[in-house]
Amino acid sequence: MRLFKTPFFIQILFPNILWSVKTNQKIIYLTFDDGPTPFVTPFVLETLDKFEAKATFFCIGHHLLQEPEITHKITKEGHLLANHTQFHSKAGNISTVDFLKEIQACDSALGFYRNSSLFRPPYGKLNFSTYWKVRKFKKIVLWDVLTYDFDTKLSKEVILKNAVKNTKNGSIVVFHDSDKAFENLKYVLSKYLEHFSSLGFSFETLEKVNQNKIN
Repeated sequence: MRLFKTPFFIQILFPNILWSVKTNQKIIYLTFDDGPTPFVTPFVLETLDKFEAKATFFCIGHHLLQEPEITHKITKEGHLLANHTQFHSKAGNISTVDFLKEIQACDSALGFYRNSSLFRPPYGKLNFSTYWKVRKFKKIVLWDVLTYDFDTKLSKEVILKNAVKNTKNGSIVVFHDSDKAFENLKYVLSKYLEHFSSLGFSFETLEKVNQNKIN
């Protein structure tokens, strides 16, 4: 079952996780997971620039070290980098100790740039043991809109329709600057930005949340 919109009751169960930003202003918080990636991330940056949009990139530490030029370009163009672990390991598949080490390793990779207190777990999943430890030193950021741009079984038209339908003021929206998502992203991203730009929305990073640090 695909949940394009995170159910409200799930958000209530975990109030310390950031699902969206409360605001009456027409602001959308775009996020991109799993990069930086050759060809894909530069495409994303070029598309964002066309619409004067800013975004938060939840990066894999290993990719940061592999793609320093792309990483530098992300920050140079005013976007925010955040932690998505070192190797994109799923919590529960490795020990809590090793999972925390992955977060720390990604922080080290991010340390060459302007660091962030923001963290998104791979696949949006944490077990309870890991959750209680991570929330002590990171602001956990999930989403209220998941585009499923990575799902090759969905048509790009359906992805766009659901992304537009579920976005509201203050939404945190997940895209992926990954090879797997690229075919869908090439169609969806510019049309999504064009639609909401025409309605007077702006697109900002989660910098203010980062500045507030841990709640």
